[in-house]
Amino acid sequence: MNTAADRNEAALTTQQTLAGQTVVVVGGKTGIGMGVARVARAAGAKVVVASRRVAPLVERSDLAEFAQVSLDMRDESAVQQVFEEIGALDHLVVTAAPDLGTWGSFMDADMHGVRNYLEGKFLGSWACARHAAPHLRAGGSITFLTGGMAVRPKLGFTAVTSAFAAVEALSGSLALELAPIRINTIRPGFVDTDMWGFLPPEHRDDLRKKVEDTFPARRAGKAEDIGHAALFLMTNSYVTGTVLEVSGGETLVPSVS
Repeated sequence: MNTAADRNEAALTTQQTLAGQTVVVVGGKTGIGMGVARVARAAGAKVVVASRRVAPLVERSDLAEFAQVSLDMRDESAVQQVFEEIGALDHLVVTAAPDLGTWGSFMDADMHGVRNYLEGKFLGSWACARHAAPHLRAGGSITFLTGGMAVRPKLGFTAVTSAFAAVEALSGSLALELAPIRINTIRPGFVDTDMWGFLPPEHRDDLRKKVEDTFPARRAGKAEDIGHAALFLMTNSYVTGTVLEVSGGETLVPSVS
């Protein structure tokens, strides 16, 4: 029987609080990463944002509530050093990736673009998890970020699809290898951030309009939507080895790009 006491206990154990915990967000200075950092901070966490460049607060006053560290995911020795300096932490969220539009195409004259993207996204995620894991406290978690192209390839995005699929496979494997540390992946749909800044403004506006017209959610995603998903994965101790799609129903409709 579900008694009132049982319901109260369930409510207490599912509260989404990170009070007293340390969360490291790699790529947390902009876009989806910033959305995750803000939600984690609102839940009571001490948040460390890691990115290639530490921004002076005179330029980015919005970063005042976070600690900042400089981190290049492609440099494993630097990744190791950063996590040794951070010390004990409770949750790692890796949102960073090379800039869109930098990977080239499958039949390029050389493989520089794809190597750069796979090193930055897949091997970078691997390195962050590898060197954060020894510092994670009991009950800790690691959350990766991919995208809808992991399951819905698009013409010209072979490197991205391959990297995303590899990260999702890594997530499941590490859920076994690092247990009881919990490892999950968030697979966002279209999220309207500066990540799409490489597109001409009219193309970006057209893409946003198509999303609003066709996605079942009838709106584009926001960075905070992904932040709330990350908070769920950090605070629910029975979720591991999962790919959580937060897409507004994108995979249910024809491609909009």
